[in-house]
Amino acid sequence: MSKSSKRSIPTSVTQSPIAATSTPAPATRRPAQPATVANPFASSNSEPPPSYSPPATTVAASTDNPYAFLSTFDTVFLIDDSGSMAGRSWRETSLAIASIAPICTAHDKDGIDIYFLNAPDSQSYQNITRPNEVQRIFDTVKPGGGTPIGTKLNAILKPYLRECEAKKSNMDAVKPLNIIVITDGVPTDDPESVIISYVKKLDKLDAPPWQVGIQFFQVGEESGAAEALQELDDGIAPLCGGRDIVDTVPWKSQDGGSTGLNADGILKVVLGAVNRRLDRKRVSLDGRPAQQGR
Repeated sequence: MSKSSKRSIPTSVTQSPIAATSTPAPATRRPAQPATVANPFASSNSEPPPSYSPPATTVAASTDNPYAFLSTFDTVFLIDDSGSMAGRSWRETSLAIASIAPICTAHDKDGIDIYFLNAPDSQSYQNITRPNEVQRIFDTVKPGGGTPIGTKLNAILKPYLRECEAKKSNMDAVKPLNIIVITDGVPTDDPESVIISYVKKLDKLDAPPWQVGIQFFQVGEESGAAEALQELDDGIAPLCGGRDIVDTVPWKSQDGGSTGLNADGILKVVLGAVNRRLDRKRVSLDGRPAQQGR
């Protein structure tokens, strides 16, 4: 989709009940990104949002608002658009993200960003807020190609770490980033080396444990993919002094006897990952060694 593409979009969109009852958080500024495709579905706004105000160090989900933690992070989806994702996995993924978009927007007016593995680095979709936007994007992108997870993670993390380095004297001014990767296959490059490189940079900046998080969701049941992703989960922290930014979740389809990929399941996993990182910080502040295990 090019910047010049213009389409008529319905102005009336039904949002998630959760989104409708939540209290929106103040607008925030995202870190500098590489050249991207402007969101073709959002109205233009020439005024920049106010600068980011750092969150409290405790993120807790309450009974009334289990998704309040979303206000403290920028949420990015990295979607596997390889050929094997065509069909059920593609439909489940698009429906899950369409459900998540209004929930995230209720807590962060920036909405979500969506990247695809095989799209050019210049083609991403920023500040997506509504389900119909997600559906139109997925209708436009056609699965095909390999699974270059490491390459695309580098494209996302490089400008973000540049922002962190520019503000290293005040890291609280950089909003934490959470990347949700949805894939069904074995990576065709080396995401481990990419992640380790950025973990070391985060350590050098003395960034908090929750500054960057990456959750991998495996759709489908390819055993090689499950093994490769589990190695990322288990193998990176010991090589990087204990900083654990990766979580992996195998997700069986309905045919496999389990619930299909869905918004509630994804956000529960993300919340669990966030709280584990915050718990390590709390333990350290209490003067006891933080547990690095899961």
